[in-house]
Amino acid sequence: MKKLIVILIVFLILLFIIFRMMTVFKERKAQTSREIVDRIIPVEVEVVKTSPYTPILNYTGEVKGIEEIDIFPKASGKLVEMKVREGDRVKKDQLLALIDRDITGMKFELVETFSPVEGVVGKVYVDKGAQVNESSGGGGGTPLAQILNLDSIKIVIQVIEKDISRVKLYQKARINLDAYPGKEFYGAVTLISPTLNNLTHTASVEITIPNLNHLLKPGMFAEVELLIGKTEKLLLIPRYALLTEAGKKKVFIVKEGKAEVRWVEVGFSDGGFAQVESGLNLGDSLVILGQSQLQSGDKVRVVEREVK
Repeated sequence: MKKLIVILIVFLILLFIIFRMMTVFKERKAQTSREIVDRIIPVEVEVVKTSPYTPILNYTGEVKGIEEIDIFPKASGKLVEMKVREGDRVKKDQLLALIDRDITGMKFELVETFSPVEGVVGKVYVDKGAQVNESSGGGGGTPLAQILNLDSIKIVIQVIEKDISRVKLYQKARINLDAYPGKEFYGAVTLISPTLNNLTHTASVEITIPNLNHLLKPGMFAEVELLIGKTEKLLLIPRYALLTEAGKKKVFIVKEGKAEVRWVEVGFSDGGFAQVESGLNLGDSLVILGQSQLQSGDKVRVVEREVK
């Protein structure tokens, strides 16, 4: 009988412990649920609007003179005098150099070499007293100087095969150079090679740019944006605002103080932006920071974006 009473007491104690544990568990679960329901998540937002967008192709190239002509002496001999220096402007038919044919036992008048074009002396290749050779019909010869036409310059870029069909003659191009940060130059496509390089599968494309002030100089590195389409107003959002779930794209907006999920169709991405074709409306408050913590229906607090 005593043994039965002991067993009964132990059973009641265990029952009380289990009941107490279940009660505590339910209380904690309820508290957690209340915390989840009551949590307020800080987010940053921006108003959804359309922005002007122009489709572009990005390439790099090097500035070259529209004309770059090497000048050769009219006769072989010794360079007696170079009449110009690098950077000098020259006119067509201006005297550039005097050559002494310097043949033993014979005396000749000095041979004059003239510029065939107007331009700027880009390089002087030889010094006074150097032996120089005229250019024969088969080539060779010693170049005296290089004359550049810098009133216009060209930039040659190598366009990859998949882009070449989108490049057209007289298409506008926007040029940026490290030498002039923040300043933009504009030119147009003036030559598209009819063939592609067999190794690189690229085609040479020339862009001509007016350069009356001679700010652009041969050898400068250029970043080229080919403007391949019309400017349109499109709904563009930051790419980092997008979330992916089960292969689909979604974003969150803030409506009446709560997060609301929107499933969106995305067109193209360009740089840090993505075009939204459907799923968002103009004027929506798009969450751009804090969206990874959100669930639809969460209470949110909109905070101002920090200005750095």
